[in-house]
Amino acid sequence: MVDGNVWSQLVSYYSTNGGYIFQLFLNHLLISVYGVLFAVIIGIPIGIFIARYSKLSGFVISIANIIQTVPALALLAILMLVMGLGANTVVMTVFLYALLPIIKNTYTGINNVDASIKDAGKGMGMTSKQILTMVELPLSLPVMIGGIRIAFVIAIGVTAIGSFIGSSTLGDIIIRGTNATDGTSLILSGAIPTALLAVLSDLLLGYIEKKLDPTKRKQKGPQPQTLSEWLNWNLYLKLL
Repeated sequence: MVDGNVWSQLVSYYSTNGGYIFQLFLNHLLISVYGVLFAVIIGIPIGIFIARYSKLSGFVISIANIIQTVPALALLAILMLVMGLGANTVVMTVFLYALLPIIKNTYTGINNVDASIKDAGKGMGMTSKQILTMVELPLSLPVMIGGIRIAFVIAIGVTAIGSFIGSSTLGDIIIRGTNATDGTSLILSGAIPTALLAVLSDLLLGYIEKKLDPTKRKQKGPQPQTLSEWLNWNLYLKLL
């Protein structure tokens, strides 16, 4: 249990070093965002590709799984030998760790789209590209956002470890606390904003997930009642 002296030290540290902690908070956030953003740019097309060519899915997901099994500190050390010290190495590590949930959720989301909906789209004369962009991606979007949420929480934890190779993140404070004789307040000073960042990002992505979910989106005017009407309505919106 944390005693009152530690809490007073914690409050004192925040009041004295508020600007420094906020700068580390921003650095931590940006490194996590960049790593996950690159993973989204690469991972979603890979997920779509292996959903089309399912024979490759096992191999691709296995490679991503293998990357996940490597300890974060070991992966940082390996990449450090190639890329050197600093934030770029941490961004690359975050990128590699974020690939698995994004690829897997994209693949799962597209594969779980009801075949009858896709068949209805084909019957209406939709091309494969139109079925992907107007049917499969909108319906699989909640699952894909779920993968991004998982990836971002992982990224925040990996970014904290990046302080071991010279990246300025909230992990700096935690590491100083572990090296101090009585560093509980320092550890909490870094751990609390790190946890807060993870919680806030998860809540934000959850809100975005609900807003982008076509099954929960509220639209003005008459709503399509049948599958055919829904596909026609979606095609009409795309042509506007």
